Amino acid sequence: MTASESLVFEKRNGAASLDATLRSLVEIPAALLVLVEVGVLLAGVVARYVFHQPLVWSDELASILFLWLAMLGAVVAFQRGEHMRMTAVIGMVPPPARAFLDVVAIAAALAFLLVVVEPAFEFASEESFITTPALEIPNVWRAAALPVGMGLMILTALLRLAEVGSRRLVLGALGLVAALVAVMVLLQPVLQDLGNLNLLVFFVGVVAAAVFAGVPIAFAFGLATVGYIALTTDTPMLVVVGRMDEGMSHLILLSVPLFVFLGQLIEMTGMAKAMVAFLASLLGHVRGGLSYVLVGAMYLVSGISGSKAADMAAVAPVLFPEMRSRGAKPGDLVALLSATGAQTETIPPSLVLITIGAVTGVSIAALFTGGMLPGVVLGATLCAVVWYRYRGEDLSHVRRASWGEIGRAFVISVPAIALPFLIRAAVVEGVATATEVSTIGIVYAVLAGLLIYRRFDWRRLGPMLIDTAALSGAILLIIGAATGMAWALTQSGFSADLASAMADLPGGAPAFMAISIVAFIILGSVLEGIPAIVLFGPLLFPIARQVGIHEVHYAMVVVLAMGVGLFAPPFGVGYYAACAISRIHPDEGMRPIMGYILALIVGLVVVAAVPWISLGFLG
Repeated sequence: MTASESLVFEKRNGAASLDATLRSLVEIPAALLVLVEVGVLLAGVVARYVFHQPLVWSDELASILFLWLAMLGAVVAFQRGEHMRMTAVIGMVPPPARAFLDVVAIAAALAFLLVVVEPAFEFASEESFITTPALEIPNVWRAAALPVGMGLMILTALLRLAEVGSRRLVLGALGLVAALVAVMVLLQPVLQDLGNLNLLVFFVGVVAAAVFAGVPIAFAFGLATVGYIALTTDTPMLVVVGRMDEGMSHLILLSVPLFVFLGQLIEMTGMAKAMVAFLASLLGHVRGGLSYVLVGAMYLVSGISGSKAADMAAVAPVLFPEMRSRGAKPGDLVALLSATGAQTETIPPSLVLITIGAVTGVSIAALFTGGMLPGVVLGATLCAVVWYRYRGEDLSHVRRASWGEIGRAFVISVPAIALPFLIRAAVVEGVATATEVSTIGIVYAVLAGLLIYRRFDWRRLGPMLIDTAALSGAILLIIGAATGMAWALTQSGFSADLASAMADLPGGAPAFMAISIVAFIILGSVLEGIPAIVLFGPLLFPIARQVGIHEVHYAMVVVLAMGVGLFAPPFGVGYYAACAISRIHPDEGMRPIMGYILALIVGLVVVAAVPWISLGFLG
């Protein structure tokens, strides 16, 4: 090893050591914040419904801690490289180019953070003049999470760049990002003369280029927004930070980390395994039986967790070994798992439904009620494909479970099966909000794991809390960035123009619904569900009402359409998540999934054409 190589290695090793130390310093408080949020919300529920003495400060404290959880979680996700990004395109390029684009993604995120960190400090400083009503403390205690989180992400980005082995690679990526920024600044006089054409330049061109290059979606949205605001308007950047804060501060979104954590708990405590075992005892002896079990298990587990990744991770390891032993092809396994992810997108407590309620004002209880039957319809269309594909399966070696075995499996599964019904009933009957009911579910799952299933691995609790914080931070940063982007679109007058154009479409409501389905399938494949909803929900839901479509019916259709896009290759991120969870190469599932995608689209058309499926149980 030469002296220069040794020096580079030492620098890189030092950066890695500092990065590891910083990671520990952020992960521990982020994990503790998840626990504290559960405690605060649970205390509020118990005080209100048991002692009839509401804690007037509980929601306010939860809101303050929530922004800290969102920002520290975003830092953890950035440190672990877990911010949502589209990798389908960069996965097709040669390894050297892929490595370069990975460094460009870090450099692009760094550019956005450097632009907004100073306005974030200014925003937090201005919030010091506001006093919270219940706790009577300066609001800077909450707002300070924004500059602190951004500052930590800047430090993380610099450390990540320092860890890259090739200095030329780092300088090339930084130079490319700096050159692109300089070109846009030099073009400012031209851009200011383009008017609303700048919407295409920034919110189509810049976003598409960044997303396809592998820049995390949150930072792609952020770069487009700050570029549009800085180069084409006189609006101070402080406003963008304020809109991001607004987007991440809906208290209803606090249910996101709590339901993610609940999804991990049901896997760890054995509740998911108990549900799957019962379904397998019922249907395991029929042709394609375990595939039917997969469809049903995803439906049940989705009624507990709000995270599709958590649902798939809970079901696949239990079913796939037995399905493989019966001769199922790996490609068909991952194809059906991915398809069930799309099928169950509307099952409460879906995070996408919660986001729709937060950004459009549609009743969460109505969305939870309306989401049950559409999942059944799409499940039926998937089962039709399963029946066709497995109609000749050889089951001569499979033993049918006795009624006694079925009964025992049912008794064991009852506590687990009861949980999704408890969650839905608590929200619909008004016993608890969607946020509060997640804490009830967490307590229920912990008690069931400790007292009934006798499975609770305390050593996994820390990593589970950190994973929860990271996934939640990634989701919430997207929501914050998308809220800023949606505000910029609204201020440009685009919302009014879009509403007018869509309302004047020939064909009325059916044409609007058909265009929405196509648009949201595309958006789901490129942007995923939550950012697409935050961006376009406030724009399109009022138009749906204007043309006579019930908002709950419209919500079900667009969520299912986004699900189809999210879990369909080659761009759908959900499909690759299913492959990672299954440990099956994506190429193996490409052909088998086409039949399931077609079945999902047929079910989606049925849901769109028959409003009763979404509205029949609203009362």
